[in-house]
Amino acid sequence: MALTKKQIKQLRGMANTLKPLINIGKNDVTDALVKQSSETLENRELVKFSVQDGSGLTAKEASENLAGQLGAEVVQTIGNRFTLYRASKRRDIEHIRLVRE
Repeated sequence: MALTKKQIKQLRGMANTLKPLINIGKNDVTDALVKQSSETLENRELVKFSVQDGSGLTAKEASENLAGQLGAEVVQTIGNRFTLYRASKRRDIEHIRLVRE
């Protein structure tokens, strides 16, 4: 599901106030990190990540790698942080209502 420009703008605004929930360190993208990220996306839909100095990946590389493995969309990459979005299948959480074109 590709996001439109308006939807990306909406999600970027929402991500502005978020604190990074998941840190990517020297082990880069591991299976455990992918599992944790998937669970967090399922609970929150919009998650900010931080790439630590010891990592061998840039934020852009890490975001593309994780988004591909998780089936998520990269919303934004700034410096050593990036934000991913994936619609949750859970019914017991409040879903993000994306704008329509």
